[in-house]
Amino acid sequence: MRSQASRFTHDQPPHICCEYLTEQARALFGPHPFAAEMSEEQVASLLPEYLAMSQAFPYLQAGSQRDLIFDAMHYNRDLAKDIELTSVVANFICWDETGGFGRVLQGGKAALPDILATENFHSNLLRKDASRLLDRAIRPNYSARTKRYLHSLYAGLSSNDPLVRCAYMVAFELHAAEMIQSLWTSLVKTFNARSDDLEYFRCHVGGEDPAEKYHGEMTSRLISELVPANRNGRFLDEFDRAYRLSLQWCRDLLHIVPLGGDGHAEIEHHGRCHCGSVKFCVRAPRELSAIRCNCSICQMSGFLHLLVRGDKLGIECGEEFLSTYRFNKNIARHTFCRVCGVKPFYRPRSNPSGFSVNIRCLDRRTIEGIRINEFDGEYWEEAFHSMHQGLGFCVEDQKVGMESNGTCNE
Repeated sequence: MRSQASRFTHDQPPHICCEYLTEQARALFGPHPFAAEMSEEQVASLLPEYLAMSQAFPYLQAGSQRDLIFDAMHYNRDLAKDIELTSVVANFICWDETGGFGRVLQGGKAALPDILATENFHSNLLRKDASRLLDRAIRPNYSARTKRYLHSLYAGLSSNDPLVRCAYMVAFELHAAEMIQSLWTSLVKTFNARSDDLEYFRCHVGGEDPAEKYHGEMTSRLISELVPANRNGRFLDEFDRAYRLSLQWCRDLLHIVPLGGDGHAEIEHHGRCHCGSVKFCVRAPRELSAIRCNCSICQMSGFLHLLVRGDKLGIECGEEFLSTYRFNKNIARHTFCRVCGVKPFYRPRSNPSGFSVNIRCLDRRTIEGIRINEFDGEYWEEAFHSMHQGLGFCVEDQKVGMESNGTCNE
């Protein structure tokens, strides 16, 4: 399903820049939800979750290139330039978020020992501002919704696809500029505070030379390095998904209804076989629609099917470890890891040009829920013909839905 990002493509400039993306996002989404008038109660509920995001983000960004370098080590290969580019930008963002860049700007090299003063971490500046406004100390609240958001954000920032990594980095920084400015303005109004007294906000978007401007320009420059002109459309789709992810988290904090169509918005889920030799990613909604089958191979293997188009799945590493097994009609191509024997995905009989992904092989942290349809694979033809005539389903949450039998098409 194509997202609403197609609206970004009208009158598209030959080189996509941060100004273009910011203008398009404003036109598409309107004012940021944090720009709305807030009560003190709303702020008191919002700030601990915002603090959790601010605290976690530099660590997530710092660790986002981890699997890329481990893959290079495992396969004894050189690092691609796209990894170098996203890594150097990610490293600078972490350096800035933990106060290092600001200290060196103020005091030069002599200020380097001062980076141990962790009260200058941006999250701790926010903690100080929030405590002043609320007249009490606050601590981060890693609620279920904030954890889901951060896991989904990390999945994008750490993607094996450089275009996706780039889109998530750019979208996060451009959204952050809008979010921080909007929240700053609202907090000043709600608490009748002096804007310059809020240090976290002033260092990001205040003054004559705001830092977020450069974050946006720096990440946007990655686009010209990593996104060829013939893939601009796909980049805009990924940017749209990433921007919506952050924007919807903000709306969730204020209990605002979801963005139109967001319930079906796709994110990147990561998966692997049991031993980790085969790793893959698949684009699908946060709540997955699965099929559970009672055919012979599914009963034995415990396969829980997520059916996707062929272009939704990407093999990140280990394709050389995949072996294929066929039986009966010899249409389905069952692929399994020849090291551990687990079948993470395969080409099903019902859709040989697509894939059936084993949900049990996916990282559960990006899954909000699983909606399961039962499929009577013992009588495959009859069940397949009646499949679109309304099957009974059950809804199981992430923790419960990882049990029972699997599904398959021979």
